[in-house]
Amino acid sequence: MSRLGRVRAEATAAARSFLRRRTAVFFTFFFPVILVVIFGALVRTQPTGGGLFAEPAGYYLPGYLAVVVLFTPLSRVGSEIARHRDGNRFEKLATTPLTRTEWLLAHTVVNVAIIGAASLLIFGLVLAVTDATVRVTPALAVLPVFVAVGVATFCGLGALLGAIADSQDGVIAASNTVALPLLFLSETFVAPSMLPGWFLPLVNLSPLTYFARGVRAITYDGGAWLGDLAVLSALAVALLATGALALPRTD
Repeated sequence: MSRLGRVRAEATAAARSFLRRRTAVFFTFFFPVILVVIFGALVRTQPTGGGLFAEPAGYYLPGYLAVVVLFTPLSRVGSEIARHRDGNRFEKLATTPLTRTEWLLAHTVVNVAIIGAASLLIFGLVLAVTDATVRVTPALAVLPVFVAVGVATFCGLGALLGAIADSQDGVIAASNTVALPLLFLSETFVAPSMLPGWFLPLVNLSPLTYFARGVRAITYDGGAWLGDLAVLSALAVALLATGALALPRTD
């Protein structure tokens, strides 16, 4: 079997495994939806009013998309590695032609498909329940690329967390510990003007910052996005490669 065939076979098995877990399917889509409803429709933004959600509604679209781009790959890939370890499946995989890189690539492809669907749902919901508007330009076609590259980035980070943590509970704890600070300190829901000056350079260390900046440039303020995509792509390659190397060969 060719490399492409091996990746396709593993991706098909991973997708079927995800679809069989109905609770996982439900909350993958339900959590970001309820977030949009609470903060987008109920709390609402108060432009020029100060405090959180003081920007126009369109400013926060990257934040809503970041919820699934960040949380879902971290928890899904990390938990999958923990399940494989608990079931001695890495030991079995070591006897097959499937490499660790191919395994991670297959699961990344599945996550891109799942999160791409969730992102489309969020995009439509934000436009439906808030007064957000989106700039309709040719650059809008790059938005799916940002989502795919962002998902790949956090699949790599999720693989690292899964390889380090010693249980599924450990993966969930580690994922939340990493994801929650990144979600609010990466130019998503908290504008840079609200952060102390000494902290601003640290914002640039977060991969999510480049996702949020690029998506906001495309959908909201019309700024430059190519540099953000280049940085995010480089981080995706580096984290996927490191995550693949960290995967255990045996249990």
